[in-house]
Amino acid sequence: MKIDWPSQRVLVTGGAGFLGSHMIEKLQARGCGHVYVFRSQEYDLTKEEQVSRLFQEHPADIVIHLAGLVGGIYPNQEWPAQFFYQNLMMGVLTMHYAWKSGAKKFVCAGAGCGYPEQAPLPLKEEYFWDGFPQKPSYAYSLAKRMLHVQSMAYWQQYKFPSIVTIPGNIYGPYDNFDLENAHVIPALVRKFVEATASDSGQNQKVVIWGSGKPTRDFVYAGDVAEGMLQAADAYDCAQLVNLSSGREHTVREVVDALTQITGFKGEAVWDASKPEGQKRRLFDIDKAKRELGYEARTSLYEGLKVTAAWYRQHRGEARNLVAVMSAV
Repeated sequence: MKIDWPSQRVLVTGGAGFLGSHMIEKLQARGCGHVYVFRSQEYDLTKEEQVSRLFQEHPADIVIHLAGLVGGIYPNQEWPAQFFYQNLMMGVLTMHYAWKSGAKKFVCAGAGCGYPEQAPLPLKEEYFWDGFPQKPSYAYSLAKRMLHVQSMAYWQQYKFPSIVTIPGNIYGPYDNFDLENAHVIPALVRKFVEATASDSGQNQKVVIWGSGKPTRDFVYAGDVAEGMLQAADAYDCAQLVNLSSGREHTVREVVDALTQITGFKGEAVWDASKPEGQKRRLFDIDKAKRELGYEARTSLYEGLKVTAAWYRQHRGEARNLVAVMSAV
């Protein structure tokens, strides 16, 4: 049954983060005036007594769980225990107390890297449990996979509707642009914007990790946020659904687009000694199209253009340094 959003109390974990900022915009566009967003300093979602207090003090009809510790290949390899523990505890406790407090529905963002490393492409929801995820981010991936297990268990025992959405490679304004810890697009956006920030920068070199050959299913964050609300409208049971663009682009295509968008005149240098992750990734979004009416409306070029313009304007306050607690 479609949700009457203006009448609902909505709690968004990670609402001040990357995807959360886009989610708040989408909720406001739906006329939802009862949205609660908090910072991790107010409620630590890895501590049960604080999660219990959160739901006692701010009961909600709809809970949208976006909080998490996220990062690129390097931090996942350096701090796997931290990535596993924080994401597992946040997911388990938030879903449990959403149910216990009487919420009507729970919607969360899973992890595209949770799919098995050897799963055939495009990635279909039925492949989700067919093998081990890619090793560089296995701890994060498996912690996020547990959201699906909990979702199925709470539906089986309690009939609590909890929907796990699987986004592709999300990008857009409000992202983490730290060069050591960011994902590929925000790191590249920062490099190209900074290289063209002054006339003297036009002839700079931009060093890019890897060969540029790996592909990803890049999807604009606003499209994912919209898809999550469509999933909340459509599903009244436990569900797993992909939300991505359904299109495959190489890292080199991203570099070419940013070169054009930023007017970069320098040299792009490919550092093949750096890790670049899986060779290919592409999501099957037929289920989302069929059951939600979902479509990623923002093209890669347009999304990169918006992201680069946003970062150019907000470089001073953008997240350029890694945080211990972040949000997707």
